[in-house]
Amino acid sequence: MKNIFKSIGLGLVAGLFLSACANQAPQQSAAPVAAGQTVAFINTDSLILNYKLAQKLNERIMSKEEAARADFNQKYRTLQQDAAEFQRKVQNNAFLSMERAQQEQNRLQKKQQELQELDNRLSKELLDEQAKLSSQLHDTLQNFLKEYASTRYSLVLSNNMGDNVLWSAPGVDITNEVIEILNSRYKE
Repeated sequence: MKNIFKSIGLGLVAGLFLSACANQAPQQSAAPVAAGQTVAFINTDSLILNYKLAQKLNERIMSKEEAARADFNQKYRTLQQDAAEFQRKVQNNAFLSMERAQQEQNRLQKKQQELQELDNRLSKELLDEQAKLSSQLHDTLQNFLKEYASTRYSLVLSNNMGDNVLWSAPGVDITNEVIEILNSRYKE
């Protein structure tokens, strides 16, 4: 019943952004890029953790998730209380007729269905927002790299969790340099 919390959390913005960009290797020591070197990579995990825009987008989605969770939990508790009250009345023969008990059971089932629909709607809204924010972050990075990297590199890879770059010469990891420039350009 609580689907909303299965894929929502700190990695909301990071999840789609990472899948759009690629994967992370261990941090390399920063060194000047050698003349003629045409390949570099950016550690996307570090970028997401240290880029101010990514932090802001993550805070925004976390805030929405928290509000959705509070709304859902309040309605879920109310349903649980109503169901417990119904069960107590059934056990104590408190309903005047079987028809009245059936009406109350139908009302609770409808309320449960509405809660499931709310859960699905909130989950979809959060995933849609996550996709939008991830796209915004990805577009920002792509636009920056078109300007920044086009005169320096012929290829810039993304890397996270060591999946793409298992080893590189010093200076190929331009993550810290990119974060520094992006953060200096970032305006609230």
